[in-house]
Amino acid sequence: MSDVPALPDADDPRLARIADLPDRVGEAVLLRGWVTGLRSSGKIAFVQLRDGSGFVQAVVTKDGVGDDAFDAVRELDQEAAVVVSGTVKDDPRAPSGVELNADGLTAVAPGRSYPITPKEHGVDFLAERRHLHLRHRTPFAILRIRDTMERAVHDFFRERGFLRFDAPFFMPTAVEGTTNLFEIDLFGEDAAYLSQSGQLYAEAGALAFGAVYTFGPTFRAEKSKTRRHLLEFWMVEPEVAWLDHDGNVALQEAFVAYLAGRVLEERRDELAMLERDPAPLEATASGGFLRLTYDEALAKLAEAGHDLAWGDDFGAPHETVLGSLSDRPVFVEAWPTKAKAFYMEPYPDDPTRVKNADLIAPEGYGEIIGGSERIHDLALLEERIREHALPAEAFQWYLDLRRHGSVPHAGFGMGLERVLAWFTGAHHLRDVVPFPRMLTRMYP
Repeated sequence: MSDVPALPDADDPRLARIADLPDRVGEAVLLRGWVTGLRSSGKIAFVQLRDGSGFVQAVVTKDGVGDDAFDAVRELDQEAAVVVSGTVKDDPRAPSGVELNADGLTAVAPGRSYPITPKEHGVDFLAERRHLHLRHRTPFAILRIRDTMERAVHDFFRERGFLRFDAPFFMPTAVEGTTNLFEIDLFGEDAAYLSQSGQLYAEAGALAFGAVYTFGPTFRAEKSKTRRHLLEFWMVEPEVAWLDHDGNVALQEAFVAYLAGRVLEERRDELAMLERDPAPLEATASGGFLRLTYDEALAKLAEAGHDLAWGDDFGAPHETVLGSLSDRPVFVEAWPTKAKAFYMEPYPDDPTRVKNADLIAPEGYGEIIGGSERIHDLALLEERIREHALPAEAFQWYLDLRRHGSVPHAGFGMGLERVLAWFTGAHHLRDVVPFPRMLTRMYP
């Protein structure tokens, strides 16, 4: 279609990414990308392009490329791979602020009746074609925000002297004594379970290195079809020696505020692409999260018409009410001991309550963090393991941490996808994972 080579030399100084075009106004460039849309009228065609870094419009004229090339351009189908040459021009009307005046275009590969067209498609249709849907604007924006958040996770903890600590995915038993585990047959001789948390191993890391964090996939065998659940998701779990409950809450607030600030700093264009109001993130980045006790939360719920018994857990409707109390996340702390996990430190003056907090996001996104000060007394932890009917032999190594130099320590777990769904305004967690794993979805 032109004299432009289909595969330009990687060292060609004209090669550019769409994301870099605003810095190259007036320059002649080469773009390698894919066609997302095309419209033409008379002697001019407007080709929408993407290259993985962004989206831009190329303007192709018959006078600029010649009759044969122009006719070939008008026959391009969606997702055809192309190499385009042209000059970058200012265009204040364009989302990127620029457009490309093309003087050549080479087709590298056809789109071949690409199935995801500009018309509306149903959720199942897009889920079946997730491998292709990733090319479109909404997944593009969400997953670029996800990338920023993951980088920010590592930066936050590195700046504070934490060690990245990798916990195993195979576990001998449950962390919290639940039955929501994926069991693995170990060659017919024994059983193991896919990890539902790296916390217990992170506690060992904290007592070895002072401050650590794990970050990786975790698995929950919950037969849930709600928008807040996945079978596989990513969890961030810091653990810190010599840290008490109040320090743990402060660390959580600083962490979430930091993440919000980084997204605002680096991904405002993607938020705009999603039509996401940045105000909740701006409020969150400033800190100052509301703190309620469990009893205060019960009272707030009763005022809203939700009467719960003392010791009841909160469901999605209750978390929505509590999240609406502020324009930024809300801590609910001092939960009943009987409602929480065996390893949480009780208050010395009231053993019916534990030193923990759940962090609830606004706008109906529910719990995003659960954390606590951990029991550091050997006898009390042994008692809790018995009360929860957990297999003592499986926890001997965990009890060793209390036998040898035990100190107060604390930590928390943050579900990356829940925070990401809230930040981006996504309706369902499946929208913020490249390939979601759900009760009703294992393909592709």
